[in-house]
Amino acid sequence: MAVVLAVALFIGAQGRSGPLTEAQRVKHIASEIRCPTCRNQSAAESDAAAAKAVRDEIDRRVRAGESDGEIVAFLVSRYGSDILLKPEGSGVAALVWVLPVVAVVVALAGLALAFRRWRARPGVEVSDEDRALVERELERKST
Repeated sequence: MAVVLAVALFIGAQGRSGPLTEAQRVKHIASEIRCPTCRNQSAAESDAAAAKAVRDEIDRRVRAGESDGEIVAFLVSRYGSDILLKPEGSGVAALVWVLPVVAVVVALAGLALAFRRWRARPGVEVSDEDRALVERELERKST
């Protein structure tokens, strides 16, 4: 069983062999572009006429030999940066990527501080008088 699992992981880790075909490139680029009318689907998934037009434009540009980056840049210049399903990692859009990481780090730091305070808090000191009182009550209950 371990050998089968190791072979499966090895084959899966190899990834693609060779360059993508034109159709695969079109689908890959379209999956990163938001449908201009649906807004909640990629251009690759949507059946809307606007999504088909975007896929056709991507296909035309792939056949013309443009790189993926050039095609995406053209679509951004035409529709704006909102057309991208994944926001850019710079400017105000970087907040989308940075804020969750900052929130997790702050939460972990807060937990660490709370646990440190909790551990550092001195234990309750029991006086001899309190011990004697507890022992008397235990003896009284046992009789």
